[in-house]
Amino acid sequence: MALVVQKFGGTSVADPERIKAVADHIARTVRDGNEVVIVVSAMGRTTDDLIRLAGEVASPRPGRELDMLLTAGERISMALLCMALGDREVASISLTGSQAGIITDSAHGKAKIVEVKANRIRDALRAGKVAVVAGFQGVSGSHDVTTLGRGGSDTTAVALAAELGADCCEIYTDVPGVFSADPQVVPDARRISRLSFEEMLEIAASGGRVLALRSVELARNHGVPLEVRSSFTWEPGTIIDKESAEMEQAIVSAVTSDASEAKVTVTGVPDKPGIAASLFRALADRSVNVDMIVQNTSTEGATDISFTVPKDDLDESLEVAMSLAPVIGAGSVRSDSEIARVSIVGAGMKTNPGVSATMFEVLARAGINIEMISTSSIRLSCVVKESEMERAVQALHKELGLG
Repeated sequence: MALVVQKFGGTSVADPERIKAVADHIARTVRDGNEVVIVVSAMGRTTDDLIRLAGEVASPRPGRELDMLLTAGERISMALLCMALGDREVASISLTGSQAGIITDSAHGKAKIVEVKANRIRDALRAGKVAVVAGFQGVSGSHDVTTLGRGGSDTTAVALAAELGADCCEIYTDVPGVFSADPQVVPDARRISRLSFEEMLEIAASGGRVLALRSVELARNHGVPLEVRSSFTWEPGTIIDKESAEMEQAIVSAVTSDASEAKVTVTGVPDKPGIAASLFRALADRSVNVDMIVQNTSTEGATDISFTVPKDDLDESLEVAMSLAPVIGAGSVRSDSEIARVSIVGAGMKTNPGVSATMFEVLARAGINIEMISTSSIRLSCVVKESEMERAVQALHKELGLG
């Protein structure tokens, strides 16, 4: 008997017909002899609708009360799914995040899981029931309801799979796996059958939107094998697991893109120890997540520092940089919100020279200027104009033969 955790996203439970289709699938999984734990997201665009509703009655919106509101979406999904399972003679019990033992810190809207006390889930499984858990939510040490941020249901599923020692964690969504590029940008993008945790981490971090980055990090840290599948076709999807020494790795697996960041440049920064540290410490203290950083060569004792941040954090980043510039003796602060990051990812890049040259040549032939460059052992990222992002992805995907 295998223990399986299955997560169903908002599109998978978007309406009554979809909920009944999911219930049919769960019933088959149970009748195949498996123990099953289910994690569900809110139906369709319920979370977006609730956020809009909150904005219509208050501004600003208190984090504690917003979390209390948003967690209602998943509670609706879990209750309806249990009703559908009962109609199929499958015993089940619905559990909120707090009832399921998801203990978090107190950061409303972006809480982190600190502990999982899955006693009620284990009791349900021993009683022969399917445990249906509301994703995206937990409870803080001070007994307040919290939410985990976008993609939080993925994180909930992986955390439960790790705590329960599940044999696998299946993530069901509206796409049949992870693709070599966004199919809406590159129509001939192909489904990737298998990826290592490291490759999936880089894909998620650089714009791949199939899995939440935090969930992949958690899966890697606890050795939880993942499979991304479609709840519309039920066909096999993409398996994400530890890298196999016997597996032949492609040089490049995917081309990703991300237009959610903006660039901030601080000019005339004194080139001496501690200056950059003071700037980025001030940003960290305001919980601004800095991604790419480039510092130019010093000229006459001064340099320019450019860095990228989420567009949602741009105003706060500018406020920090502008207030700190006169203190550290820097010049001007400017920003550019019309940028995008284009990346290539592949485990085979570790041992194959010339990949960076190929990427730069492809972009040059397409007349696309590179503004910033960032690398890891299996990823190469370039910042380009947002208006040129799709053209860059298409050219790289074609040149690298990923279709």
